[in-house]
Amino acid sequence: MNNTAETLSRHRSRRLFLRNGVAAVSAGFFLPSIAQAATQFTGHEKKLFLNNLHTGERLQSVFWIEGKFVPESLREINYLLRDFRTDEVAKIDPKLLLLIHKLHHSVDASKSAQIISGYRSPKTNAALRKNSSNVAKKSYHMKGMAIDLRIGGVDLKYLQKAAKSLKGGGVGYYPKSQFLHIDTGPVRYWT
Repeated sequence: MNNTAETLSRHRSRRLFLRNGVAAVSAGFFLPSIAQAATQFTGHEKKLFLNNLHTGERLQSVFWIEGKFVPESLREINYLLRDFRTDEVAKIDPKLLLLIHKLHHSVDASKSAQIISGYRSPKTNAALRKNSSNVAKKSYHMKGMAIDLRIGGVDLKYLQKAAKSLKGGGVGYYPKSQFLHIDTGPVRYWT
């Protein structure tokens, strides 16, 4: 994403967000399970600060306003979290975005979430499995339900404890590689 797109993303009007949110709801975008997960989080706006370490792209985006996801923002996040090896874009689970947001705020971080891996195509996942026993055959990354990240200025062990306390899904701790895996699958933990 270029600087112009980033600037436009940061300066969109509140009315545009609200209009898009209403359109998403009327189009059936807002699924009951997502609505239920979203109500666990308070606040009128939810914003993500993301930095894709492989592409150098950065995004600051309000993805939730007054109880509704912002479709345009979700598209931008989907693009940023694409499989950078194949350039394939997939829909990221909105519950994962809520989980990232809650994790970021639970550690009171002021710096962006540094993304190591978001969506992975089956082709990329298979290639990674050949080189590592840590890559699951049916990875949640292929479903847009997982992310590998770290947050600037936050100790990885502290981040792991915070993620586990949220009980939002899987939490994998990789201290040698300096990242944390979180997903919206069943609650489980591993190192």
